[in-house]
Amino acid sequence: MDLSENKLVLTRQGYEDIQRELDEILTVKRPEVVNRIREARQLGDLSENFDYQDAKRTQGMLEARIRELQAILAEATVVENTNGDGCVGVGSKVVVKDLEDGFEDEYTIVGPTEASPAEGKISHASCMGSALMGRKAGDKITVDSPGGQFSYEIVSVF
Repeated sequence: MDLSENKLVLTRQGYEDIQRELDEILTVKRPEVVNRIREARQLGDLSENFDYQDAKRTQGMLEARIRELQAILAEATVVENTNGDGCVGVGSKVVVKDLEDGFEDEYTIVGPTEASPAEGKISHASCMGSALMGRKAGDKITVDSPGGQFSYEIVSVF
């Protein structure tokens, strides 16, 4: 698959996580906020009713998130991890060693929508992700980032 064509790419896990979030909003959170609005209306004057105003604001944010998640799921291309050839691709887990300090890090390559560097999930389109794509264990890579140039060795791909 050519990932350079501005497609919305998700791993199977990412697709399922988004589907789960959407289901929770539709079946739990949306009914809760509708109930909050109904209860707040019963308290009388809506212009000075903080509970009502807060519930309506929450409802607006939930509806926006529902539209966003539905659009992602409708447009997403699910990419299965197929690194039987040992090459880094979307869905791969990669262990890299910093050639300067010897520290190792593990990353999962995902689409931009799923990226969460704090969780070790990096986008295939990021500086590090694009340098890793198509490479194999034992390869040395140089990553050009806004913070400078860094050299790594790919320890393993799974």
